[in-house]
Amino acid sequence: MTGIIVVGVDGSETALRAAHTARDLAASMGATLHVVSAFDSDRTEVFGSGSDQWIVSDAGNAEKVARTVADGLRRPDTNVTYAAARGKPAEALIREAERTGARMIVVGNRRMQGIGRVLGSVANSVAHGAPCDVYIAKTDVD
Repeated sequence: MTGIIVVGVDGSETALRAAHTARDLAASMGATLHVVSAFDSDRTEVFGSGSDQWIVSDAGNAEKVARTVADGLRRPDTNVTYAAARGKPAEALIREAERTGARMIVVGNRRMQGIGRVLGSVANSVAHGAPCDVYIAKTDVD
């Protein structure tokens, strides 16, 4: 299988576990790994004094998370790209998979047990709305 595998990250340990699983899948299938971090608002703040100013935004923070994870996943045998995508995590992953023509979305199984299962989880929402295959990685164990 060639094509693109999308994985969502948010800076958590469980998301990083899913990203490692996605990287291994991409390497074994000859696919590109596309690391995505979602942001839900366009909140922007400006910090600084005088002519020194820094702009901090949710989109910028999400892109930094995706880039940091992508950089940590790079291997010679795997092409890794990254992006920030607007929306709630499941919606953002589904839209990014549609936009890129992804063959698979990899998500972790966090919140698929107990009350999280009743209230919903990213994995559940992605599995029901994805335009492609979904791989749910076991991420809730050490």
